[in-house]
Amino acid sequence: MSRTVQGVPQLPLALRYPPDQRFEAFVRAPAGTLEQLHALAGGGAVAAAARDALYISGAAGVGKTHLLLATCAAAEAAGRRAAYFPMVAAVGRLRDALQALEGNDLIALDGLEAIAGNREDEIALFDAHNRARAAGVALVYAARDIPDAIGLTLPDLRSRLGQCTRISLAPLDDDGRREVLQQRAQRRGLVMEKAALDWLLKRVGRDLGGLTALLDKLDRASLAAQRRLTVPFLRQTLDL
Repeated sequence: MSRTVQGVPQLPLALRYPPDQRFEAFVRAPAGTLEQLHALAGGGAVAAAARDALYISGAAGVGKTHLLLATCAAAEAAGRRAAYFPMVAAVGRLRDALQALEGNDLIALDGLEAIAGNREDEIALFDAHNRARAAGVALVYAARDIPDAIGLTLPDLRSRLGQCTRISLAPLDDDGRREVLQQRAQRRGLVMEKAALDWLLKRVGRDLGGLTALLDKLDRASLAAQRRLTVPFLRQTLDL
């Protein structure tokens, strides 16, 4: 059943956090990463091993958003209230946005670099971080780099974020990207020939977000044409 928070309808869990954004769908996480996030999501005694807030860093397309959404899904599956929020959506008015998130048991804040250099937003995040920690709210952050390297100007905020348990994600190699695409194709019921997968990986970028968006496009095209994902079909559909 849908829930409503401050008058805003909330989609059911299955729609907010689709299968592609769950822990079990994440490929080649660094050792201990999924266990830490599971613990943070679980709350209660389970969270004792993940008492600190978590900070995930890595370049665009390495899976930071995936892990934040998966953590929220795991928290809600455990009966806890969770909220995912992209920071870019509230640049210049972050204090109000963060106050609206209060009352959740876990808050996931994505793209911290978006507010770097905005003093009022940085102060708002510093205050919200302190309130959340005092209230026992679980926090998980994501940014493109470590706190000292994303342009934050408030020393106290850099210090607080620097105290978080840190998780660093690296880009997948070609074998890892292949595994991601194979898994996602299988979950969609797509039949992709090995030659087609090899062809695709040689001709598109390494960004996983772009790859999965491309797979969504191919899924729709395959369904409309009632065709398997072969090399000729990819050439025709993608005009490559």
